[in-house]
Amino acid sequence: MNSITQNLRSKLFAGLATLLPLYLTFIVVRFLFVSLEETSRPILKNFGADIPGLGIILTVILIYILGVLVTNFLGKKIFNFGEKVVKKVPVVNIIYTTLKQITDTFTKGSKDTFKGAIYIQYPRRGIWTMAFISGESTSQQGVPYYHVFVPTTPNPTSGFFLLIPQADSVKTGMSVEDGLKTIISGGLLAPAKNPLP
Repeated sequence: MNSITQNLRSKLFAGLATLLPLYLTFIVVRFLFVSLEETSRPILKNFGADIPGLGIILTVILIYILGVLVTNFLGKKIFNFGEKVVKKVPVVNIIYTTLKQITDTFTKGSKDTFKGAIYIQYPRRGIWTMAFISGESTSQQGVPYYHVFVPTTPNPTSGFFLLIPQADSVKTGMSVEDGLKTIISGGLLAPAKNPLP
């Protein structure tokens, strides 16, 4: 009887584990599509256009135009001014800053800041953790060092800054993006084989 119950329970959990990510993906995608459609529908109605799906295309174009604006000199100045105003509003500034740090980690952080993903022995010898290289330097004795950021799991926007001898590190063989996925998943998306000694 116990084996039947355990078998039933394991099959239910397996089914749930398969269904849940699919269901959550469907919910998020549906929410995005509905939000984009509802955002742009009033604008389209003013022009007499009420074609399903056109609102999504218009919103994507508007997001692209916004991207073009904030990547030129004048657009950056305007955006920075608006950002300063938002950061002065209580509560809103905390929410905005947190969300911006998370998005920067995946956009700017992975390409402009971090130069690679490595394993280091931290917080003590014998325990390995993943770190991201943010810079390099050399000591007065000529020893090359890595400047590394050790992120926390599952929120990679917080962590520790360390200077370690390059000889004390091991290359992960992963890109920064794959390393971030490993950190956020708590190791669930880590490769089955690692290069550690």
